[in-house]
Amino acid sequence: MKLRTKAFGEIELDDRQVIDFPEGLIGFQKFTRYALLDAPQKPYFYLQSIDLPELAFILVDPFLFRADYAVDVQDDLSSALGLSSPEDALILCLVTVPTDGSPVTANLMGPIVIGKASRKGVQLPQADPRWKTKHDIMAELSASKA
Repeated sequence: MKLRTKAFGEIELDDRQVIDFPEGLIGFQKFTRYALLDAPQKPYFYLQSIDLPELAFILVDPFLFRADYAVDVQDDLSSALGLSSPEDALILCLVTVPTDGSPVTANLMGPIVIGKASRKGVQLPQADPRWKTKHDIMAELSASKA
């Protein structure tokens, strides 16, 4: 299938890259179908709306800079996403890249949880007070290596 994107123009999309978010993402509930794409800048990914080429999000694996990160997924949601073990889930976080040169941050309070086999996803707000909407990725990466 062909997909129009703002960042890459028109690309060929494999059906395995399509992720269904039945409830959409917070603030974007109307858009429920996305493609998970590798970004040219590793270790980032793009979550590209299939229905609106201008709508895309940058994602990162939070475990790269926070080994202590944990996501609480309730049993009913685990079942809906087809998760029988933690290895069945792909956990990613939304990234903000400010235009003013301030630090690139990740939202650990509202991770994206995707069932690898089901290709269904959800944005899952977390109640743990350790997780904020703006974690400085480079600062936390440096702290984790110290």
